[in-house]
Amino acid sequence: MLDSIDLDYPFTGRWLVQNSPADRVPSHGTTLFATSYAIDFVPVDDSGRSAPFTFGSLLRSEPPENFVGFGRSVLSPVAGTVVASHDVELDHHSRRGVPSIGYSLTQHLRVGAGWLALAGNHVMIRCIGGIVALCHLQHRSARVRVGQHVEIGEEIGRCGNSGNSTEPHLHVQAIDRFDIEHAEAARIAFRGTLPSNGSIVAP
Repeated sequence: MLDSIDLDYPFTGRWLVQNSPADRVPSHGTTLFATSYAIDFVPVDDSGRSAPFTFGSLLRSEPPENFVGFGRSVLSPVAGTVVASHDVELDHHSRRGVPSIGYSLTQHLRVGAGWLALAGNHVMIRCIGGIVALCHLQHRSARVRVGQHVEIGEEIGRCGNSGNSTEPHLHVQAIDRFDIEHAEAARIAFRGTLPSNGSIVAP
């Protein structure tokens, strides 16, 4: 079994933990693309909501700008070297209620299209122990380039709604090699308490 990789939280403010290995492994219901220990973080307000909820939210997709975390800074959780930086994918509408059901029915199409269709805009950082991927970033928000050294806490992009995402959030996973098709998942441990499907506040 691979050793775990220690991370700082890649953000500040209040975020909700979802799809965590604290609840199940594989955390996303599949081992595909080495996502066994991946974690999703959803930015929320002080009341724990990602966006105001209206009756229309049940029936229609919504622009990602309606969500409090869209555009929120994403920070490097490790010191290391950037090995991938991709931010040309557009942010799509968010889906709650009925629209999310239709979106889930097309999941197989994104899986079939490969890693990029799932990750959307992303940055990958090689560090001690492996590679950390931060996914679903905002269109044209990457602040780093391949080959660049980054330190913990340095802004690498902004929270978006690209790739396989129903609302703006940050997907974090670690892998043992750059080749995502053949990589093994690495466990990740955060410097601080990670609640099970609860909210955390990072300074």
